[in-house]
Amino acid sequence: MINGLLPEGLRDRLPPEAEAAASILRAVLDCVAAHGYGRVAPPLVEFEEELVGRLKSARSKDLLRFVDPVSQQTLAFRPDITAQVGRIATTRLAAAARPLRISYGGPVLKLKATQLRPERELIQAGAELVGSDSVAAVVEVIGIAIEALQACGVKSITLDLTLPDLVYILSAGPLPMDSAKLEPVKAALDAKDVGSLVLAGGAAFLPLVTAAGPVGSAISALRAMGLGDDLEARFTALEAIAAAVGDGVRVTLDPTERHGFEYQSWVGFSLFAEGLAGEAGRGGSYTILHADGREEAAVGFSLFLDPLVDAGLMQMSTRRVFIPLGSPPEIAADLRRQGWVTVAAICPGCDAVALGCTHRLESGEPRAL
Repeated sequence: MINGLLPEGLRDRLPPEAEAAASILRAVLDCVAAHGYGRVAPPLVEFEEELVGRLKSARSKDLLRFVDPVSQQTLAFRPDITAQVGRIATTRLAAAARPLRISYGGPVLKLKATQLRPERELIQAGAELVGSDSVAAVVEVIGIAIEALQACGVKSITLDLTLPDLVYILSAGPLPMDSAKLEPVKAALDAKDVGSLVLAGGAAFLPLVTAAGPVGSAISALRAMGLGDDLEARFTALEAIAAAVGDGVRVTLDPTERHGFEYQSWVGFSLFAEGLAGEAGRGGSYTILHADGREEAAVGFSLFLDPLVDAGLMQMSTRRVFIPLGSPPEIAADLRRQGWVTVAAICPGCDAVALGCTHRLESGEPRAL
């Protein structure tokens, strides 16, 4: 016995946080469902190869693995649900009409925690639009993600856009660089380390670092670099996305941000909000691989619900009425139909206050304690 200790990064959710977590998950899923996204419920564990083989550019990382005693194959806990949606879209729903709209919600398990998010087991909910990664598709997905957060009571949302593959595009064209020298340049850009960037021979990439900021000024700075027509089309698309989001959400652009965007393609985004620790969500465009080698565009988002719970969102105050011994059960049943929570005494010494009750049933009516 180790006296109730849990493995590192795991925790119990107690009342009222556990109820709040369930309410937040339900609010997100209800919001997404209202936009026509059908819910799927994939398993917590899959074959390892399926968790990393369906998304183009996805890597085998953050997987907690074990050998299945039945199949003798390597299984892994899902660290993210998007890959499972990719599997479902290319197998069980391969013949479904496109665009295919799928939603999900449930726990994920990370191999390692981070300083910003020390939990390894997290609640994730989101939506994936399979069959397109157009501007219209991105606008729909981002709009739903913002609406879902607002449905949970999140305020002062910031949408941070990024171009996950920008460095690769530049190194292959406008700012050519040998692939062997590119890795230290990418590392310096990831760290926003100007000194290391120059030492690595990436001085030409310096404007990308200073371009980060409000989306309008950031795009103007990128355009001033004269990067060509293909990227100009990207910048125009970002402007359309920002315009569609509207004035109620702050929109920024960090053109070289790649942390957490390992499989995203032309656009990625993170969602932040006042009072929340770290990201509230993340998403972007990506490519799903079919078994026959065919590639299919998709765009989606995942919301991280634990920061919302930790911020105290959707912790509803409930009216709890204490029902003394011998009270007619039909009175308690009627109170529950009215929205009361009833707490029945099971012994003469039950203490209404100690049981968290706000009222006590007296003469057939709830009386405030």
